Amino acid sequence: MTASAYSVDVRRLEAFSAGELYALLRLRVDVFVVEQACAYPELDGKDEAALHLRLLIDGETAGYARLWRPENAPPRIGRVLIAPAHRGKRLGEALMREAIRACETQFPGTPIALSAQSHLEHFYRSLGFAPTSAEYVEDGIPHIDMLRATSEA
Repeated sequence: MTASAYSVDVRRLEAFSAGELYALLRLRVDVFVVEQACAYPELDGKDEAALHLRLLIDGETAGYARLWRPENAPPRIGRVLIAPAHRGKRLGEALMREAIRACETQFPGTPIALSAQSHLEHFYRSLGFAPTSAEYVEDGIPHIDMLRATSEA
């Protein structure tokens, strides 16, 4: 998969059609609840205040990340996923670079936070994130908090 083979769509929840929203939320539930066997509230009340970034290939969501800024905290990238049909195409790095770019545009001059599954720590380090916590278990999966310093000097 080449960098030119995908497009990026970033929008607020209310900008999705009912069909687009259904497909997006179904993908998130399929990956985070069903595939990872985690019974937790995927619809957590943060979607309305977030930006939703989709990596699209031929109009289909190949990757997704949710971007939001909690009150009195750095912006966060979360719910990062590559759709099962698009795995193995090295899209994770492209997705994260687009998410970082969108955060830097929407929230300039601020660091970016995320909660990484621990087995992905090396991947996120390669994108400039550094650990800020000890490992902890969330929904039965080991995680670590990470922060990427601002790109602005």
